[in-house]
Amino acid sequence: MKEQRQVVELDSPPAKPRRFVFVLLDNFTMLCFASALESLRIANRMAGQELYSWYLVGEGGEQVQCSAGTSFSVDGDLGELLRDDTVMLCGGIDVQQATTRRLLNWIRREARKGLTIGGLCTAGYTMAKAGLIDGKRATIHWENQDSFAEEFDEVELTKSVFVVDGTRMTTAGGTSSIDLMLKLIADDHGEELANAVADQLIYSSIRTDQDTQRLSVPTRIGVRHPKLSQVIQMMEANIEEPISPSILAKDVGMSTRQLERLFRRYLNRSPKRYYMELRLQKARNLLMQTDMSVINVALACGFASPSHFSKCYRAHYDTTPYRERGTQAARLSI
Repeated sequence: MKEQRQVVELDSPPAKPRRFVFVLLDNFTMLCFASALESLRIANRMAGQELYSWYLVGEGGEQVQCSAGTSFSVDGDLGELLRDDTVMLCGGIDVQQATTRRLLNWIRREARKGLTIGGLCTAGYTMAKAGLIDGKRATIHWENQDSFAEEFDEVELTKSVFVVDGTRMTTAGGTSSIDLMLKLIADDHGEELANAVADQLIYSSIRTDQDTQRLSVPTRIGVRHPKLSQVIQMMEANIEEPISPSILAKDVGMSTRQLERLFRRYLNRSPKRYYMELRLQKARNLLMQTDMSVINVALACGFASPSHFSKCYRAHYDTTPYRERGTQAARLSI
């Protein structure tokens, strides 16, 4: 069957394609990279001309493995780029290990040329480590938000799907690469082309930088009870200095006993237990993703003493914080 498509007419076709240089970090997330690349490919197809080109690089200049275990051949090593290139760092799991000294030196050098640089998924960490987003707004996957905020307090961290601040761009991971690329395509060549690309991707809800990355509390917990959602939001916003159940109950206009019944009915646990699980989850993220001491992790998650923290952690995860940290360090050294 002969393929038919309607070509989007551009008001002013570019003199030459805009080149994107994708920097694949070890264990990069394939979805983020593929979403960005496919958006550019489809833009070319829908315009009937080459609006964008791309070039893949990685340390060593040969192959880079993604987090799914598949290896990708790259076009070159970390070398000299052109002044009008757009750089997209593609991160994934274990981004701290993938952010090598050589990579940091290279990206700092290229940044001095005034290049536009973006970080997909966890590559916002690499940009922050290189000092590229000091004093700027940025985002990163919600799972990495706690550790990022602890390490880079000079960056204005948001929970947006993506952020564009001047010549610096960051995304939250997953399909947020599509949202960022659609914005860039719209800025370059108009909304009509961006919408045509979205249609080809069967992407019916285009998000902006005003959209947040996580599901709402009711959707996440599967319960649509306004007061329960309000209490959980308060808990999530007050991890370092936990609020007592009695104050939480009072703030939403109910008694402590009513709050207890609400949690038991919908979440099959007490408010105190649910709050503890939130704090321990954050603690585990910090242990796995930062080099913060166990004592500082305990304090950041509202535990007054390391011994109490260790006792609660062991009861929930069946291991101690110190062993968790040791296991993570051993895994990263492999």
